Amino acid sequence: MSALPNPGPLKVGITGGIGSGKSAVTERFAALGVPVIDADLVSRELVAPGQPALDEIARRFGGHVIDTQGRLLRPALREIVFNDEPARQALNDILHPRIHAKLHDDAHAIEHPYALLAIPLLAESRHGYAWLDRVLVVDVQIERVMRRDGMDRTSAQRLIATQATREERLALADDVIVNDGPLQALDAAVARLHPFYLRLAAERGTP
Repeated sequence: MSALPNPGPLKVGITGGIGSGKSAVTERFAALGVPVIDADLVSRELVAPGQPALDEIARRFGGHVIDTQGRLLRPALREIVFNDEPARQALNDILHPRIHAKLHDDAHAIEHPYALLAIPLLAESRHGYAWLDRVLVVDVQIERVMRRDGMDRTSAQRLIATQATREERLALADDVIVNDGPLQALDAAVARLHPFYLRLAAERGTP
């Protein structure tokens, strides 16, 4: 029997609510040599001066969201979309398909047993990431967001309300890291998952 084509690296999406500690987790995977692709960085690249997405944003929301150097004025755009669901959806329609495509291409080009893709809004746009092999959710309670950012409960709840619910994220999860202790406790969780993902990647590449 002929060998099946190599399906490429195991692709693990990592997500979590604001203040969950996603960055701390991805830093620990990166320290082990795991490639990490950050959707936020990709998003910034896509709205750099001269990019088609930035031109489309300017047409949709007005030239006042672009500064004199041709750069996106993020606070101005954020003010428009924060409490306006149709405007937020319009922005998502511009950015998300481009982000999905870039992450897909970058992930499939990686030469490593597995790759981690940090996608804050994975639960909000899961249909665009059907090609992910697994989803890792970093779970956190609202109290940690309040401690980290010095917010009161009302402000923290208002910010969290703009994202998918905790239950919606956990419903997507294949793996969960509960970040309810000191950051050092994340070392053990990453040390447990790293060999597990390597094993899955090896099994995936075996005909």
